Amino acid sequence: MNDNVSVVPSNSEGSLGAAPRYNLRGNRERDYSHRLDHLMDDNTNTKSYDTQFQLLQDAAADLSQAPEKMYNYIYGHVMTQMTATAGIKKHGGRAIDALFNEFCQLDDKSVFEPIMATTLSKQQKLDALRAINLIKEKRCGKLKGRTCADGRSQRGKYSKEQTASPTVSTDELMLSLMIDALEQRDVATADVVGAYLLAYMKDFVVLKLTRAAVNIMCKANSKYENFLTMEHGKRVLYLRLQKALYGCVQSALLWYELFSNTLKGEGFLLNSYDPCIANKEINGTQCTIAWYVNDNKVSHVDEAVVTDILQKIEQKFGKMTITRGKEHTFLGMKITFNDDKTVKIIMEEYVQEAISDFKEDITTVATTPANKNLFNVNPQSPRLDKAKSDRFHSVVAKLLYISKRGRLDIQLAIAFLCTRVSCCTDEDWTKLKRVLRYLHGTLHEFLVLGADCLTRLRTWVDAAYGVHHDMKSHTGGAISLG
Repeated sequence: MNDNVSVVPSNSEGSLGAAPRYNLRGNRERDYSHRLDHLMDDNTNTKSYDTQFQLLQDAAADLSQAPEKMYNYIYGHVMTQMTATAGIKKHGGRAIDALFNEFCQLDDKSVFEPIMATTLSKQQKLDALRAINLIKEKRCGKLKGRTCADGRSQRGKYSKEQTASPTVSTDELMLSLMIDALEQRDVATADVVGAYLLAYMKDFVVLKLTRAAVNIMCKANSKYENFLTMEHGKRVLYLRLQKALYGCVQSALLWYELFSNTLKGEGFLLNSYDPCIANKEINGTQCTIAWYVNDNKVSHVDEAVVTDILQKIEQKFGKMTITRGKEHTFLGMKITFNDDKTVKIIMEEYVQEAISDFKEDITTVATTPANKNLFNVNPQSPRLDKAKSDRFHSVVAKLLYISKRGRLDIQLAIAFLCTRVSCCTDEDWTKLKRVLRYLHGTLHEFLVLGADCLTRLRTWVDAAYGVHHDMKSHTGGAISLG
């Protein structure tokens, strides 16, 4: 007998309710904190794997050692834009004109006011945020100037509660779309232009302009010439921010507070479970507004009510880009409301972008997103080089966004690949390629949502025991309305 097992005498061995025969070690309390599904769509979790958080996780991981890595990753790989210096070098006068128009817009909106350098203390000058000026190359060939603040120096000054802004969760958005379809509501989607610039900055924040941006700003408005100063032989312009410029850590929260308080003033109540869903009973039926930063979805059974709500929002925030009818493009999803009280969600363009970003020919098709060896990890498989690893990370993040909204059929494969982004190998690359081959063969597939009623909930839950190589189980579930 094993020395670690002791025998406990029992007069009723084998009988029901008898004392245990062996004093075995008790089962450990289960810990599911490592599971990916507990992190997905958690808008309050900094480790969320949803959308942009997953995309930038690697870049942000060693931000303290290499603070430029994140910005190079964002501006060099994710977005089709370049710095002002690179833009002027490439496009010349066209880039200067784009920045000139951007500065004129910021000046017209009173985003900042000039401030004399002599009125600032040495510490205030050190704390001044560097202005980041960018040139965006649009698909139509036009150039657009963009200006934001380098808010990295602000991160240690505020707690997460002072800067974190909520966004509508994927689950709540899908439920609201399903309700819109079931009740056959009139739906409008609208985009508030320059949302952050409508919110006022609460703290004293200074922005610092240097190089070519100084000359362009003075050309936009000659009043700034009186506030120029020389530092290390270069012309510098200090500006005090009046509005919540993009890049400042508090800007998103300031805009959320402004927009949500505006809706409250109109009689809307914020949803207890999602602070980016607001409801109001109008003419005996519910009106719902769901928003993600400056993108809004307004719905009500009466078309006139939707029109009235949109007009009230425009009175407060200015003219919006509005889409009415049964077809909408919202947060990358093509949404179509059908006459049979269902809603169709298509993300074909996103899928095509993911396949294109993979930068390998995806000509053959696969019948499933993964094979039976999905969860098997070969420790001998070579690691991907830096460039290929970044590409793997980017494509997986894009597919994660797709899988949570329009292509639920790839969720299992993508959930596993998300756990491999920090240690991806040739084997993982092959598994990702299979997902893309499957998507290539099912490019025109889409999601259809519908419900019979909103008061009857059905749930299916099942578990497979010991299916992983470390003998862990795997649990799955589904919930249906009606």
